[in-house]
Amino acid sequence: MSRPASPTCRTSNWPTYNEALKRRGSLTIWFDPEMTWDAAPTGRRGRQQSYGDAAIQTCPTMKVLFGMALRQTTGFVESLLRLVGLDWAVPDFSTLSRRQKTLAVKIPYRGSKGPLHLLIDSTGIKVEGEGEWHARKHGGPKRRVH
Repeated sequence: MSRPASPTCRTSNWPTYNEALKRRGSLTIWFDPEMTWDAAPTGRRGRQQSYGDAAIQTCPTMKVLFGMALRQTTGFVESLLRLVGLDWAVPDFSTLSRRQKTLAVKIPYRGSKGPLHLLIDSTGIKVEGEGEWHARKHGGPKRRVH
């Protein structure tokens, strides 16, 4: 049984093609240094929580987005924070396992082939396509990217 002939694609503009391939592997993650990573005091008796909901929600979001195990995710988030220059502590595996049950991590369906922007700030975690964050932050046309 013979294989069907694969379609040939002739590229004439190699620099543009190479740049497009490089952009496909681009990753942009924004951390707002002013967000509250640590938990606020509850005023109740007993040991207070060390990490806020934003810290707990960041790890499962990364886990879902990149398809990693939870322990790998803690190392990934730790390295991201180190790269950004933030000295925040990352929740350990048992803390994440216990507290993620109370938080709902919602990752919207991503039908666009464009870039993905993961925004982590004081208002929470958002996954947006190209232009949505920029339009909200700086104004301008609020076109929707599918």
